[in-house]
Amino acid sequence: MIALIEASSYFQLASLAAMADAGLLPDADERVLVLANGSQVPELTTPLDQVPGFEKLAARFDRVVDFAALAAPRRPSQFNPREDELHIFERLLRSAWDLGSEPLTLVLESVQVNPARALARIFFDAQLWVHSDGLMSYGPTRNRLPMPLRQRLMGTIHVDLVPGLEPHLLAELQPVRKVLRAQQLERIFTELAEEAHFELPGSSALILGQYLGSLRLMDSDEEFELHVQMLQEALDRGLDTVLFKAHPSASATSAARLASVAEQMGLDFRLLDTDHLAETVIASARPEVVISCFSTGLATAKYILNTDVHAAGTGAMLQALAPYENSNRIPLSIIHALFVQGVPAPAHSDGDDQLSKLLVAVAYCMQAAQLPQLREPAAEFLGVHYPEFSAHFKRRRITKLDLPPRWVHLVSRRTFPSRVRGASRRVLRTGSKQLETLSKSLSRLAK
Repeated sequence: MIALIEASSYFQLASLAAMADAGLLPDADERVLVLANGSQVPELTTPLDQVPGFEKLAARFDRVVDFAALAAPRRPSQFNPREDELHIFERLLRSAWDLGSEPLTLVLESVQVNPARALARIFFDAQLWVHSDGLMSYGPTRNRLPMPLRQRLMGTIHVDLVPGLEPHLLAELQPVRKVLRAQQLERIFTELAEEAHFELPGSSALILGQYLGSLRLMDSDEEFELHVQMLQEALDRGLDTVLFKAHPSASATSAARLASVAEQMGLDFRLLDTDHLAETVIASARPEVVISCFSTGLATAKYILNTDVHAAGTGAMLQALAPYENSNRIPLSIIHALFVQGVPAPAHSDGDDQLSKLLVAVAYCMQAAQLPQLREPAAEFLGVHYPEFSAHFKRRRITKLDLPPRWVHLVSRRTFPSRVRGASRRVLRTGSKQLETLSKSLSRLAK
């Protein structure tokens, strides 16, 4: 048995190494790490096999193959073979990766997207495991999986980023859940930090940029204003140094404008140009606070590296994010609830787990057709707690799904079908004419 273990990001490499150390990966005679760079601009980002500490991380596996290099110049996310090409690609990949005719197990990131989905289709009889590293794993499955994939799913392996929170990913299939504890991933960050040297004054903040503009979640001016809010938060805390780290998948843009604003605010602005993970920077530099919008780095900083965090702009983003089923909604709701509203993580909730109940309601509103079993708990939560958590929901969605509370339902101008409305108008016109005739008759009689 050979296990093909796919990684598309540096954070996934670290997570998979921790999963290997913890004995969470499926048993296999040989474990092959498959690199599939998921960057939006891979030509301008560091290849995964060149990131700091790669050799240490890859040592957990028997060998490494580079799917991105094999598929170039096509990006891994663009790899989507036709049905009649699947057997051709199976022969090609088995030959290129020296797999022979051995049975396979695939450990993939989300099977909703390529290349993970393509690999699952190509190796049509392989058992499937899904590993997840970020906050999106707590959200519902985006699209219903076809039966050939559903039948082969064995389970999921996720990082316990929010202590005690259960993921909704693939919940409709009731998979086996394996959990990577925070302490096990912390060891990897500590190991990577041994080769990193980031020194900051004691009164410093780390700002984690996100690629919100690149994802078209906001325009460039709005994203700039969001970063200015983060600078202001550092200033309000009495800090004098800001370390800014752009998201690794973000487009290459100049930070000169932001640096200029920071200088006007009296802040020492330092642009961090490194391939190290944000977590490695935190473990090495130990900033006083980590500031971002809804980056996974806020959860890892708080619950894995015990660092204070601040979330900026989440309230406005919750209302602006569209459509409602956008996959970023669950990470956004989690961060807003935890670090803006002060809702405790499930493991710290003393029996009143509001966060899990909130996410059940959000998940149902996102994918009601796939998760009908969540309707009752969602309705119960909204009926009691909607005023506290209204920022997480859209009135239009609650109205459409006929969920409580009814006082928030939108009143439609099209209350009745058009035929009924048309008939009503005809009745009113007819009745009006009849009243006019009757009135004239009564007038003549009166004379």
